[in-house]
Amino acid sequence: MTSDDKADLYALGLSDAQWITAPGADPNDRIEIADLPGGGMALRNPADPHGAVQRYNAREWAAFLAGVRDVEFDS
Repeated sequence: MTSDDKADLYALGLSDAQWITAPGADPNDRIEIADLPGGGMALRNPADPHGAVQRYNAREWAAFLAGVRDVEFDS
């Protein structure tokens, strides 16, 4: 991935994004996600919906999901 790829993700407007969160999640532990073009995803803290948004391309998102499935993030 080039820095241009990330720049393109961060240049996308999110005013029409459909943010979703896991049902039943503790409100203090939630994140929200939204689909981005090309299979990417955006993440934000719903307590600060106008704050920082992290954006991941499809390859990065797939790697993250693989890590979750492989229990890489459990302590």
